Amino acid sequence: MKWFETAKPLLCLSPMADFTDRPFCRLVRELDNQTVLFREMLAAEALVRANQRTLMMADLDEIERPVVQQLFGSDPERMAQAAELVERQFKPDGIDINMGCPVYKAVSNFNGASLMREPERAAAIVKSVKNAISIPLSVKTRLGWSKPDEILEFIKVLDAAGADAVEVHGRTKTQAYAGQADWEAVGQAVKEVSIPVLVNGDITDPESAKSALDKSAAAGILIARGALGRPWVFKRIREYLETGKDSGEPGIEERLKIMRRHAQLQVEHYGENGLIQLRKHLPWYFKGIPAFRQYRAAAVRISTIDQLDALIDEIAANEKIALGE
Repeated sequence: MKWFETAKPLLCLSPMADFTDRPFCRLVRELDNQTVLFREMLAAEALVRANQRTLMMADLDEIERPVVQQLFGSDPERMAQAAELVERQFKPDGIDINMGCPVYKAVSNFNGASLMREPERAAAIVKSVKNAISIPLSVKTRLGWSKPDEILEFIKVLDAAGADAVEVHGRTKTQAYAGQADWEAVGQAVKEVSIPVLVNGDITDPESAKSALDKSAAAGILIARGALGRPWVFKRIREYLETGKDSGEPGIEERLKIMRRHAQLQVEHYGENGLIQLRKHLPWYFKGIPAFRQYRAAAVRISTIDQLDALIDEIAANEKIALGE
């Protein structure tokens, strides 16, 4: 079964550079067995050149399935070579092409969102990658470079080139992450093609998930920053869409246990130095906790499991909760 043919609506963890790595994806999977996981983007050129760090980033755990590996690049041939390598060596359930990243480093090299301004190159990349792999191919993009209706023609280009699915962030490149995501504009793109289209942007909880689905009529949603420090959000949304009841955010005790589990997975994968890499995740777990600024300051200095445990014990004592085993 293709990843986009699983239970509808599709709930997906959006690819985020430096965040959706193997430990975080494993954590999300442990909390919900149906979420489609998108791994952080990998440079096609680095893969083809056998860069060891990039190859390590592509390594998958069977528990992650269904999991999609995202690639970025601007050369059709190199993208095809990288996609074929990833499928053969790591066997993800799909390949995703990044045509939406708005940061200067990407667009200045004709990657990411800049491909929206080069539909012929974008189509060539999709065709080349499609011919190189046997698993589904999707594209993540935006409403446009500067105008939100540019997606209406661009999505048809992607469909005609052979994309099996498209994920659309409800902002333009020039907006980056400012303003509000326009789910209705994504809905206009949905009407232009017959392939599955997913909506992304400003989806953080059950209410926003339902609203995004209602306004876009998309086949599913992708959640990015809304999942940071809240890997349980997918299960919460799924239950709400199925029952109409919102279980709400977990209490501090449960949050701390999940954070501790994240740290364990981090160390398993990266070694003890993985706690330094975890620092970018930790502040997100403290949002909504009283005096979270105090805890956040300590969290960004964490280097060992013992230090993290000491911080967790301090929070538990201050909040008068018993963590148990």
